[in-house]
Amino acid sequence: MKANTPAERLVNGIIKENPTFVLVLGMCPTLAVTTSAINGIGMGLTTTVVLAMSNLMISLLRKFIPDGVRMPAFIVVVASFVTIVQMLLQGFIPSLYSALGIYIPLIVVNCIILGRAEAYASKNPPIPSLFDGIGMGLGFTLSITCIGAVRELLGAGQLFGQQILPLAADGKMGYEPITIFILAPGAFFVLAMLAALQNKFKVGAAKRGIDPSEGCGCCSGCDSCNNTMCKGGKQA
Repeated sequence: MKANTPAERLVNGIIKENPTFVLVLGMCPTLAVTTSAINGIGMGLTTTVVLAMSNLMISLLRKFIPDGVRMPAFIVVVASFVTIVQMLLQGFIPSLYSALGIYIPLIVVNCIILGRAEAYASKNPPIPSLFDGIGMGLGFTLSITCIGAVRELLGAGQLFGQQILPLAADGKMGYEPITIFILAPGAFFVLAMLAALQNKFKVGAAKRGIDPSEGCGCCSGCDSCNNTMCKGGKQA
């Protein structure tokens, strides 16, 4: 898979450099709004739109923005797209707008967005930059949705607002919600648990000589590859 292709940028954001579990960026919204899975999806997709459009615009303007004012320029671009998204949410999805609250305007200073603008979009062509933003946004969305789903299930017995685990009532046996998981400490517990699971998977795969981000773990498809699972860079 060639670097800077759309597929490579998507895989990079979702797996290799997942902003939540690998780079550990954007922790404020990750810990604050993930009390439910639907909040995670809403915040993640909102951030994805801003990431993709900001990366595209900054890449298009990269040759015209002087180095001395690049960060203020990036913030102006990001703030413009955040304002547009905020107005659309307020007008068409007011319930989600109320649930996310102050964390929508705070997307402007989200280190994921500014980090990708500085590290990638300002140095690469528009199309790869666009897909880099989409990949990072989808990785962020997947991560915080998983965190929100675990917290909602353990803390309320629900998933996407639907009661999954029957609650105890009228002397009947049922699930007793673990309230701490929908409180602030629960976010740290779930984030640590999911990050540990991912690290265990990656370490186990590395010991077996497999790159988890690649299909078969072949080095680069060369004829001298010693991986018995591969032949000529392809699965046998």
